[in-house]
Amino acid sequence: MPTLKDEDFYDSTVEVTVSRDMSALMQVAEDQQAMLLVLSGARIGHRVVLGEQPLTIGRGSNCSLILDADSVSRHHAVVEWSGGQHRLVDKGSTNGTFVNHHRVGERVLRDGDQIQIGKALLKYLAGGNIEAMYHEEFQRLMHHDGLTGARTKASFEEAYRVALMMERAKPKAVSFIVFDIDHFKRVNDTHGHTAGDAVLQQLAAIVEAVLAGRYLYGRLGGEEFGILLEGESLATACELAEQVRTRVAASRFTFEEVHIPITLSFGVAERAPGSSEGAEDFFERADQLLYAAKSAGRNCVRC
Repeated sequence: MPTLKDEDFYDSTVEVTVSRDMSALMQVAEDQQAMLLVLSGARIGHRVVLGEQPLTIGRGSNCSLILDADSVSRHHAVVEWSGGQHRLVDKGSTNGTFVNHHRVGERVLRDGDQIQIGKALLKYLAGGNIEAMYHEEFQRLMHHDGLTGARTKASFEEAYRVALMMERAKPKAVSFIVFDIDHFKRVNDTHGHTAGDAVLQQLAAIVEAVLAGRYLYGRLGGEEFGILLEGESLATACELAEQVRTRVAASRFTFEEVHIPITLSFGVAERAPGSSEGAEDFFERADQLLYAAKSAGRNCVRC
């Protein structure tokens, strides 16, 4: 389980390799060229401008976009210009090419399409005001996990600490929910990591629907997530956790038409108004309750 430490708070929000040549970026906007933006992995934030020449994607050294991961085939896919539009074509890859969670042999790309190549996530941005779209997407990447859309660990921890500091000036209850997916390693081992990523994306959509933007929500690492409820009691937080738990347990998670049963375990803690409890201790209490939920048989809430 991840723990909150002072040194973590000062980590940079995201590791990024990104072009800072603004004159080139302006020229892209003028030419109305499309681009691919890397959403995850070591090259997060990296952009590749697309034109009429084919763009080969893979881990081979002769590929135009090299994604160095075992889950990526040497010549995994290619983006081609055809009939005034870009088309993504899988090149017989081992793990497949996915667009918006669906495996494709070939697919015409539309603005905003999310592409999965092995474990790497990419986003297709069509021609238009590329400069504005790029910066908007890059700002989102700084604070939100590319796979799930939840806050990144660093972004969530910063907001978490700020909320606890602000509470000193205006005392109020603060509740914290930590949860993770039961037997997630089994999902990856049985169905593959691409299926695991699809499960995480489907889970995030369910959680966001329940939260409806009311509370801060972040991915703390792997399959573990946190929800911060400012000004809410333990009873309210436990009720919310139970809503998420039952919604997920009743949902049908699928990958390539295969049903993957998913349940969650929760730990919920409250920090009383005016409490001097530190951020790490508060987190640890919720984390220990999560362990208690696991020990109790999983698929349950412990408060």
